[in-house]
Amino acid sequence: MKILGIETSCDETGIAIYDDVNGLIANQLYSQIKLHADYGGVVPELASRDHIRKTVPLIQAALKQANLTAQDIDGVAYTAGPGLIGALMVGASIGRSLAYAWNVPAVAVHHMEGHLLAPMLEDNPPEFPFVALLVSGGHTQLISVTGIGKYELIGESIDDAAGEAFDKTAKLLGLDYPGGVKLSKLAEQSSGARFNFPRPMTDRPGLDFSFSGLKTAAANMIHQHSDNNIIDPQTKADIARAFEDALVDTLVIKVRRALEQTGFKNLVVAGGVSANKTLRTKLTELMHQRKGKVFYPRLEFCTDNGAMIAYAGMIHLKERQYSDLVISVKPRWPLSDLNVG
Repeated sequence: MKILGIETSCDETGIAIYDDVNGLIANQLYSQIKLHADYGGVVPELASRDHIRKTVPLIQAALKQANLTAQDIDGVAYTAGPGLIGALMVGASIGRSLAYAWNVPAVAVHHMEGHLLAPMLEDNPPEFPFVALLVSGGHTQLISVTGIGKYELIGESIDDAAGEAFDKTAKLLGLDYPGGVKLSKLAEQSSGARFNFPRPMTDRPGLDFSFSGLKTAAANMIHQHSDNNIIDPQTKADIARAFEDALVDTLVIKVRRALEQTGFKNLVVAGGVSANKTLRTKLTELMHQRKGKVFYPRLEFCTDNGAMIAYAGMIHLKERQYSDLVISVKPRWPLSDLNVG
């Protein structure tokens, strides 16, 4: 079974083809970072227009990469939410139309389920059950996963997502968009331990997150050490280090609680922030201490991509969970809505 996957939920156009025998056989990705950089963030209308320009050419490129024709495709999967409604409509319209024209089934895939299942693309996939930490620019969630379609949300951010807090703090430090990766690189230049920020909501029970206060703490520290809005490079690096350490420690503390609460031995970490080196190091140490295992997607599959959508689509198509002819997207779509049985 060969599945075409289409991902257009935000600012990456991802197209992939997954074969249930040979694995991933084509992967194409176009990032809109340069398009949105001048605006300091994603502009939804520009994102939608760029998806319109790029999606079909990337589908053609994926077919060529896999040495396939439309007649070889057995199904089409597309991201139906959550995400930017205009961007989602581009992928959904193209995906559902191609499935109709090619006379193959289509499936609407949940974006976060795609991230959750991305480690399944690796040679050593996780076994159920596991705790999943989904951490990106738009989401910070802890999920108890006992099987495909068996997802229980046990913790989430009540305000800014972790990736959003990274980007906003990076902007306060004068770093270009997208700033999260740049902040982490800047933190590597720190001598360490000069500043200390709070680990929010770790002094109370529960698994929810809050990062807006941490961002405010960083903003206040930047203001205190600025002279006419100029801050010296070493202080910038030290603030970046303190911010990253506080955010990562908060994630690790909540992950530990989730593992204790569920009793699970396996941890999956996915989403754009899962590529963060400090987070990976500390979670690897945590799982070593707990005699458990942690699983990540490869770096290219941490951010949005078509491969995870093609894989998730294959799983649902094998269960004959098809989409009807109505093209419908869900900008807001709780993962728990997918629960079966």
